[in-house]
Amino acid sequence: MSSGRKCNNCGSADIEVDNARGDAVCTNCGSVLEDNIIVSEVQFEENAHGAASAVGQFVASDSRGGATQYGKFQVSTGTESREVTLRKARQGITHLCSQLRLNNHCIETACNFFKMALIRNLTRGRRNTHIYAACVYITCRTEGTSRK
Repeated sequence: MSSGRKCNNCGSADIEVDNARGDAVCTNCGSVLEDNIIVSEVQFEENAHGAASAVGQFVASDSRGGATQYGKFQVSTGTESREVTLRKARQGITHLCSQLRLNNHCIETACNFFKMALIRNLTRGRRNTHIYAACVYITCRTEGTSRK
């Protein structure tokens, strides 16, 4: 199957794109042009008991790394490390905000600040309690909430 682009090595337009393997290969010179291609296709398979499961791998929209696991996954199983981190952060921020008697809007804003810090790798090597406190502090400053 030709994809309409040219090989960087030989200039050939005969490019084979295999979505199942996740790669693009030049059929003229054999060089691999792309690998680990993320496709938006969803395939399902049925097991012996009639239950359906998706074939592939979950990639979060804010995922920064590559694949950590290949093969099949059940749609309803497992939690990603980032989800666990965000859940623990929400619990810590909620606990801190309840001690300061802040409303739910402040909790949501502080959690959003935490998520921004997490995406930018600003949480590495720092204590969680300090990060939670900084997120709540930023929220109080931006919202104009007076807390001493």
